[in-house]
Amino acid sequence: MLSYLAQFGDHLPILNVFRYITFRTGASMITGFIVVFLFGPLIISNLRVRQGKGQPIRADGPQTHFKKAGTPTMGGLMIITGFLVATLLWADLTNIYVWTVMMVTVGFGAIGFYDDYLKVTKQSHLGFSGKARLAIEFVIAALACGLIVYAQEGSFATSLAFPFVKSFLLDLGWFYIAVGAFVIVGAGNAVNLTDGLDGLAIVPIMIAAAAFGLIAYLAGNVNFSNYLQIHYVLGTGELAPLCGAVIGAGLGFLWFNAPPAAIFMGDTGSLALGGMTGAIAVATKHEIVLAIIGGLFVIEALSVIIQVVSFKLTGKRVFLMAPIHHHFEKLGWTESQVVVRFWIIAFMLAFVGLSTLKLR
Repeated sequence: MLSYLAQFGDHLPILNVFRYITFRTGASMITGFIVVFLFGPLIISNLRVRQGKGQPIRADGPQTHFKKAGTPTMGGLMIITGFLVATLLWADLTNIYVWTVMMVTVGFGAIGFYDDYLKVTKQSHLGFSGKARLAIEFVIAALACGLIVYAQEGSFATSLAFPFVKSFLLDLGWFYIAVGAFVIVGAGNAVNLTDGLDGLAIVPIMIAAAAFGLIAYLAGNVNFSNYLQIHYVLGTGELAPLCGAVIGAGLGFLWFNAPPAAIFMGDTGSLALGGMTGAIAVATKHEIVLAIIGGLFVIEALSVIIQVVSFKLTGKRVFLMAPIHHHFEKLGWTESQVVVRFWIIAFMLAFVGLSTLKLR
């Protein structure tokens, strides 16, 4: 919204600062943090009153988790609020990518909110029906991919790019929408599975947002994309302020989610943030790089898949408990050890993913 002020730069030169994506990204980050930091306590107190016993704790989980009973969930509302306020203020609202990513974020957040609501009101301890949830997620993701294809041109719009390869594109035709939807839905649910310990999911999400903010800025700049020999995608630079908003809102949320957490993100936040990351990866033509930068989320999701398949086929479990962060807790790692070490892994994977920008 404030980017419109740049139109008056000829009359008041100081307003030209609103033209710069880098300035608006930084301002978006600060705005997201301030909104969550200021209104966080009010949201937490209201959720605590309304939810009573808070998020259900797994009976088969680590013993140390039982003391978390009563902690409110749906903290994703704080993050989404900070994200939306910062984005609406600092992003270019004429950009189709901005609205597409916001649609995925809010849509997936609404699904997660309903899931959390069913759990805390004890209408269903499992939450939303898995099949119904996935079906709605795929509809939202497919619509987003359709808008992204519409915004781009020719066969490039339906092509899949590969890291470490300079110019090769695999044109999937309209099947690309199904692939892109799978990326978005997979990202949303992978982050959802990772959100099991205090601070475990939010920091890797901020790391991924920082990495994709840089990718979006570079891919949307013709000079930088030519220099790095990555595919130029007109307009994706405006996704950088969205990533800044997530980082700022995430930092504000981490203030309250740091151990011992005063609130949990819940499906409201994890689905929304995961879906948002997947949508940005699709828009910037870095779908495969997402699997590297978000490798921690991939590992968490694979651990659950391996555990389920192994138990159904052999009756035996590969891990002491899935997702894999609980496996390490069962091995005797403290919660803080698991969280910080997983953060380190997320940092390293982000650096590997960013290295693909130059290794072409």
